[in-house]
Amino acid sequence: MKSKITLKKIAKEFDVSISTVSKALKDSHEISEEVRERIKAFAKYYNYKPNSLAVNLRNQKTKTIGVIIPQIVHHFFTKVISGIEHIANENGYNVMICLSNESYEKEVLNMDMLESGIVDGIIVSVAKETEEKEDYKHFKQLIDNGLPLVLFDREIPEINCNKVIVDDFGGGFLATKHLMNISCKRIAIITTPDHVMVGKIRKEGYIQALTENNFPIQEELIIKVNEKYDITNQIQKLFDQANPPDGIFAVNEIYAATVIKIAQKRNLKIPDEIAIMGFTDGLISEYTTPSLSAVDQHGYTMGEKAMELLLDEINYQDSDYKYNTTIIETDLKLRESTKKQIISY
Repeated sequence: MKSKITLKKIAKEFDVSISTVSKALKDSHEISEEVRERIKAFAKYYNYKPNSLAVNLRNQKTKTIGVIIPQIVHHFFTKVISGIEHIANENGYNVMICLSNESYEKEVLNMDMLESGIVDGIIVSVAKETEEKEDYKHFKQLIDNGLPLVLFDREIPEINCNKVIVDDFGGGFLATKHLMNISCKRIAIITTPDHVMVGKIRKEGYIQALTENNFPIQEELIIKVNEKYDITNQIQKLFDQANPPDGIFAVNEIYAATVIKIAQKRNLKIPDEIAIMGFTDGLISEYTTPSLSAVDQHGYTMGEKAMELLLDEINYQDSDYKYNTTIIETDLKLRESTKKQIISY
């Protein structure tokens, strides 16, 4: 039995755009007769049939877009949603929010529901379980069916679509270099398992900063947190070492706040005995005692850019569209958790 054929697969076969295939199948004289006949013969052989329901739904815009986020508790995602809504509302669009809870299955169910014709495009931050499974069929199917897609924060190199990402490497580098500049000699990182790309890349920035400044890479100072288990118990291993760190870079706000809690229970003076740097400048960072220095991801800007890219594709999806990857630069918000005398390396 022949596999289901799509416009995108035909376009790939002939190394032309989807628009060219569509015009050839409509017998448009904009396409040469030879190319038209070859494409039509190929489509006939594979029994290509346009999805009339999908075509009708695409032509009748709903003026609604879907957003799938992995968690609602992180202030970063609320900032992103605010940025998305700002641009969406300015352009007469409504926003429908769905939550994957870091679940692959829930993410797939959400996308199936949104793809049914109730939205004009989808913005997604990929669930950690999806990254771990490395199963991206639902994204590829969405693109094959012609629904505009933007990935933000957590991106998948194999998926060809618009993307908005943070300069995670640069953020990890900046955070680590700042800890060096305030005299930290033994700098640890609390990160995610390597299948979570943002944590992996932030760790690479940390390693680059150490290497450039002749700091040794010490595996006992690299903690990869498995969130299926108690986070506090895993992080406490750093404090139980015979020679514990005097500086810690945590790749998210929750990990950094946990470090503060552990340090305070052990009566360590922050930042004099241990300096702490987080990632994502949210409400936790601002209102933790002491307040937390952090890498600012600029979530609101990321949301605005994601919506702009989605609108761009919605409005021009019948042309020879080229996808873009936008990188949002990071900077540091310095607060009490790292307020020590700054030196330079």
